[in-house]
Amino acid sequence: MTSTLRVQAELVNLETIRRHVEDVAIALKVNPETIPDVLLAVNEMATNVIVHGYRGQPGSLELDIEQDKDNLIIRLRDHAPVFDPTRVPPPDVTVPLHKRPLGGMGIYLTRRLMDKMSHRVTHDNGNEVTLVKSLPSSL
Repeated sequence: MTSTLRVQAELVNLETIRRHVEDVAIALKVNPETIPDVLLAVNEMATNVIVHGYRGQPGSLELDIEQDKDNLIIRLRDHAPVFDPTRVPPPDVTVPLHKRPLGGMGIYLTRRLMDKMSHRVTHDNGNEVTLVKSLPSSL
């Protein structure tokens, strides 16, 4: 089963994205303890696309969600300027919060919450970020 959601890349649609991811995860019988991590990671990546990718310009965001054996796979596609989040260096978390630059934690957090993150440029010069979460057995 693959589920696809297409929305306009607007912050108001983050709730729709989260609800869709949660509904699909429940339908796939994903362990309930895993779902909050997946929701937070998808929310962070979608927010980055909307805020930093499109920068207030109109655009779309597409999510494909599927389960492949013991993994939940989520692909986020957009047509914002090409940006590979896997190349962003991790922040120095040893620096006190008040001395760190604002932002930069969403990609770091996504990497920590998910088991794999990859990026590819699509055939139409867009972005596709794939997030993979290994799934423990259901409760």
